[in-house]
Amino acid sequence: MTERMTLVGFMQAGNVTVYSGSWRYPSADLSFLSMDYYTRIARTLERGLFDLMFFDDRLAMPGVYGDSVADAVRYGARPVKLDLTAVLGGIVAATERIGVGATYSTTYYDPFHVARTFGTLDHLSGGRAAWNVVTSVNDSEAQNFGRDTHLGHDERYDRADEFLEAVTALWDSWEDDALVLDRESGVFADPDKVHEVGHRGEYFAVRGPLTVPRTPQGRPTILQAGSSGRGRSFAGRWADLVFTAAPGIAVAQQQYAEQKEAVAHAGRDPKEVRLLPMAYTVVGETEAIAREKERLFLDEYVHPLASLALLSEVNNYDFAAHDLDDPVTEEMMAAGRGIRGLAEGVARHLDRPVTVRDLAAHRATLLQGPRFVGTPSQVADGMEEWFRSGACDGFVLAATHLPGAFEEFVAMVVPELQRRGLYRTAYEGTTLRDRLGLARP
Repeated sequence: MTERMTLVGFMQAGNVTVYSGSWRYPSADLSFLSMDYYTRIARTLERGLFDLMFFDDRLAMPGVYGDSVADAVRYGARPVKLDLTAVLGGIVAATERIGVGATYSTTYYDPFHVARTFGTLDHLSGGRAAWNVVTSVNDSEAQNFGRDTHLGHDERYDRADEFLEAVTALWDSWEDDALVLDRESGVFADPDKVHEVGHRGEYFAVRGPLTVPRTPQGRPTILQAGSSGRGRSFAGRWADLVFTAAPGIAVAQQQYAEQKEAVAHAGRDPKEVRLLPMAYTVVGETEAIAREKERLFLDEYVHPLASLALLSEVNNYDFAAHDLDDPVTEEMMAAGRGIRGLAEGVARHLDRPVTVRDLAAHRATLLQGPRFVGTPSQVADGMEEWFRSGACDGFVLAATHLPGAFEEFVAMVVPELQRRGLYRTAYEGTTLRDRLGLARP
């Protein structure tokens, strides 16, 4: 366990947070098509000394449910996804210290493009760039890139492993001292310190070198979320930060131990990798205020068809054939890797068979990970319990609504965490790796 919590702000470049009812909250800012919206949130998180803000992404509207995007559009179930390169560029210009990260797919992009994008971002941000590695999840994304269906689970990870091999080779193709910049002699850089990559594998052929010199971090920081055995193995090899989902502290402790073991098995130091479950905080001046906010989030703002649109998307399974009150069957659970785990997690909280409505509510509200609700002291109590018990090294905090959820957390909970010695009181070092205490590759 690390000495102080790592905190990451989880973002979407669109109309909702990961909570699909967030746009309906009365005080939510709906100017998500303006740069000011994102820079305001970034400055709030930087004021709260967050290590990083990173943006989730999908490369399609949710269109699996009923083979249509209609309900996703009608009910605001993540139909808007802005290009992250432009969004992060604006955030970099508006901030000084906080890390900035984006999701890029190893299934639908190419290694040279990703290496150049994040190498550039690392330079222009002064060493603050992070890449959230995903393999993509559904057929809707495949169909936006000229394919009928997405790759199978194991093949996606085979491709991702080779993708990372090519990207890291490109990032390493310039040695640290390759740039000479000698005006008098006219020598710009030492060609003996700039190397072709010459990668040729099953999925990619990349000559190199990269057109971006070695970056301030050496390599941008890598995030990855993968709960399957193959996903944990991949994270053990590549990730600096592992984004997890755990319904309770006991599961999180088990995941923590297993992922650290996977890191060691890959020949890396487990202390060099942070495990960060996604969590919500609902904070109020009194517990009663916080509980009423929680009730509103759970009961008032999520439309069930928005829930089903997102549930179908993430599991690549069309739930339109089922009524909301249909029980979840063995056949349904066998149809998608994520459905069984989700159903089993929901079942722990019920004394009756799990229905499609239960799955949808779990996916679209606040039930996917720990939820810390109450006064600043009560929220800090919950976070401290997870942190000190070997369940995590910090948290990826998802917002119930923006910008208010992050503003309340920074104003009320951060000072309490600092008072307990759980959280920094100032940024350390100059790069994101410095602040995370990670070695420069």
